[in-house]
Amino acid sequence: MSSLPRRLDVQEAAEDLRGRTLSALPQSLDRLIYLASMRDYNTGLYYHDGLAARFGQDVACEALADCHRDVFRQLVACSLENVVCQMEAYMKSTHTGPGEFLAAWRKLEPYRVAVPVEADPLSAQLLFSTFKIALAILEARLTPDPKGSGALLRR
Repeated sequence: MSSLPRRLDVQEAAEDLRGRTLSALPQSLDRLIYLASMRDYNTGLYYHDGLAARFGQDVACEALADCHRDVFRQLVACSLENVVCQMEAYMKSTHTGPGEFLAAWRKLEPYRVAVPVEADPLSAQLLFSTFKIALAILEARLTPDPKGSGALLRR
């Protein structure tokens, strides 16, 4: 980034992003994954053509980073029950079978690349642990009832 963006411009761009794009995503988990996908994993810089066209690349990058940090903090503050609900809703939105989704998230741990670069390491570890527990809960819900009734365990 060549010049430092003005804070007011960044705030305006972040509000634009929240109002036009992020508001359409129903949960913090959806927003976290979306914002992480806007980041170049080689440089750590964020890109959003529409935001950059309106506010400039430097301002857009900072606005995306600010929103990413905000969503991360919101998700860290969520209860385990809320994270389980968000993960279940996200899983359904992917149109992937639950078993396939859970196996991929357990093995690949894609949530590790979804945290902001500047995230507090302790908060990141807390969120990773919460995700692992949420995955275990969702997996347990898919396990047949041990009493042999054939029913799936649900809440």
